[in-house]
Amino acid sequence: MSLQYVPDVIYDACQTGAEEVVDILFLEMEKLISGQIIEVISNEPMVREGLAAWIRIHKHTMVDRKDFGEISYYYIKKR
Repeated sequence: MSLQYVPDVIYDACQTGAEEVVDILFLEMEKLISGQIIEVISNEPMVREGLAAWIRIHKHTMVDRKDFGEISYYYIKKR
């Protein structure tokens, strides 16, 4: 059974460098209320590690990640 998440916000980071993604994500998460989900779309391999660490530090939850070729979709729930 596959779970589907309906994001409250979608952040397309495919044109963003790995370092910038977490900076912009921080600002996007500030707009959300607790429990809302943001979908982050990225084609940058370095985002995977940096994003996981950022989520742990800020105590958010990665509810899912889907990979389709070079594109990854991250579903992050705000704490």
